[in-house]
Amino acid sequence: GSRHDEKSKFHWNHIDNMLARTFLRRNRRNRVPQRCHNNRINSGFRFLNVHEYQAQDMMKNFGINVPIGKPCHSIEEVQSVAQEICAISNGDVIVKAQVLAGGRGKGTFSSGLKGGVHLCNSPEEATTIAKKMLGSTLFTVQTGPSGKPCNIVYLCERKYIRRETYLAILMDRESQGPVIIASHQGGVNIEDVARENPDAITKIKIDIDVGLTREQALKVAESLKFYGGIGEEAATQFQNLYKLFIEKDSTMVEVNPLVETSDGKVLCLDAKLNFDANALYRHTDLLKSQDVTQQDAREVQAEKFDLNYIGLDGNIACLVNGAGLAMATMDIIKLYGGSPANFLDIGGGASAEQVSEAFKILTSDPQVKAILVNIFGGIMRCDTIAMGIINSIKKLNLNVPVVIRLQGTNFEEAREIIEKSGFRLILKDNLDEAASAAVSIAEIMEKAAETDLRVSFELPL
Repeated sequence: GSRHDEKSKFHWNHIDNMLARTFLRRNRRNRVPQRCHNNRINSGFRFLNVHEYQAQDMMKNFGINVPIGKPCHSIEEVQSVAQEICAISNGDVIVKAQVLAGGRGKGTFSSGLKGGVHLCNSPEEATTIAKKMLGSTLFTVQTGPSGKPCNIVYLCERKYIRRETYLAILMDRESQGPVIIASHQGGVNIEDVARENPDAITKIKIDIDVGLTREQALKVAESLKFYGGIGEEAATQFQNLYKLFIEKDSTMVEVNPLVETSDGKVLCLDAKLNFDANALYRHTDLLKSQDVTQQDAREVQAEKFDLNYIGLDGNIACLVNGAGLAMATMDIIKLYGGSPANFLDIGGGASAEQVSEAFKILTSDPQVKAILVNIFGGIMRCDTIAMGIINSIKKLNLNVPVVIRLQGTNFEEAREIIEKSGFRLILKDNLDEAASAAVSIAEIMEKAAETDLRVSFELPL
């Protein structure tokens, strides 16, 4: 199946994250609700990421040592800031593309530029590099085939490094609390270190009621081979990082590399910060810092209506209630030789308006040749789904074939609504029949498109 296709690895990893978010969405309804700027309760996502320059500013406010730098949104800003940085950095400046994906150092831009991080020896060189970054799309191992747009570059001073280490603070399910992961081998992929030299990694559990003690911080410093005065400085930096982690409701603070400079200072040279979206009602500043240009526009729209959506590569759109049922639906589409176009979970209490919005999102994908609706009514009533489908067809002038499998609460009422609607919707009693029909229809539509034949599937009778 697609789980083992190289092209689909990015999408399946994304879906794994979505499943975690969906599970938390179901379980946090008894908790204090999170509210967005428009005062709607928003529980469509689990983590919020920020750009490197935003993370650096945040760390600076917590007394953490970071390089001097400024973000730039235009070439004019780059020219001015590059002059400033070169003046304090012996004529050198580092230009970093700001995208929410890892692996940028080995990435490639749509402009042809190789690498998302460049050391430049003059303001002119920095300007030339920035011109090839700004407005271009960066492709890395983590962006997926569509890449990520680069709308911001971060210019920072050059630091001369004596050695690189690694440090991360994250929530650990096993110990049910924060842990510190540290290694004296930094500046490289920590997964590679864990696999090739596990003894180089130190893991320290933290009592969340006590916090990171001075003794623990000094132990971490010693494991990273910071001794004496620099060890004391490193321990202070670790405690400041932990303070940020707790006060900002972070799910991960990863510093790679954490370096010792040539003048004997401890510096967080690069960092990645993730935050728990459940707690954003306490951090409106974080919500405002979210860069929606780094997300799929369909996902952004889905979040506004409390829908869980991930776009995939196939041509059969799926509308399902429940993450597990959504995964099963995609699997059975693959079993019958088809390819799912998305993961879309409308949840257990969706309204007709949400169903209608889900159809808008599904049909915005030009690759979609058929839509498969698979609903098991429990809390979610089948007649609500049916009304949402009918309203969507009326509003969108839909001409994409729709296959429906409904079971559960108010199923008979839903069937009656569909049969009296005057629209030709394909109702199936079980998922096997529905998936088989959706795959067959999508194949017909796809083959017709390949041979430049225009096929129109008219839903009205």
